Amino acid sequence: MKKQSLPIQQRLETARLKRLTAYERRARSQGYHLIAGIDEAGRGPLAGPVVAAACVLPEDLRLPGIKDSKQMTAEDRERLYDKIRQNPDILSGVGIVEALIIDQINILRATFQAMAAALAQLPQKPDYVLIDGNQLPPQLVHTLPCEGIVDGDTLSQSIMAAAILAKVTRDRIMLEHHQTWPEYGFAEHKGYSTPKHMELLKKLGPCPIHRMTFEPVRMAMK
Repeated sequence: MKKQSLPIQQRLETARLKRLTAYERRARSQGYHLIAGIDEAGRGPLAGPVVAAACVLPEDLRLPGIKDSKQMTAEDRERLYDKIRQNPDILSGVGIVEALIIDQINILRATFQAMAAALAQLPQKPDYVLIDGNQLPPQLVHTLPCEGIVDGDTLSQSIMAAAILAKVTRDRIMLEHHQTWPEYGFAEHKGYSTPKHMELLKKLGPCPIHRMTFEPVRMAMK
């Protein structure tokens, strides 16, 4: 009797998830064991922190439904955030750099600082790091083997998981800031330069969590 195959959608999802672990599997074939994915959220906004996260997934773990965090609904991101954070076999860490520091050292250095802080928060030090993008933090490159992956948040499950942690963490922070500064609508736009945010910024001027060195914010102060 012919064995009945799994439903097509289930087989396609299994194949997709396998593709998303290609970078991790290659690193393991080279002798690395603890492989961390790193990504950030909040480089572009005019207000609030930049947040980075690091995530180490067990070798055989797959996260059904995971994809580029920007293509997920807030509800799906929250669901996977909880799933990642509550799994004792997943190592994770988060680094946060506030707007004041961003203004002092610039957004690129602040992003690198957040990534290093996220890595330092991991319960165990990884021996290989996958980073979204082609710009690698110098403070990590000098201490660990690192690999930059352009569009890594669509190609690596570890980076995708880190992206979700970073995005949800930052969104929650911006919701807290909304309680203090409700006039700016941070709950809606999370600090990004939407038309509504730009309108309010021009009307009210910046508040303390705005990035004063960013051009639209500087213009609003004139």
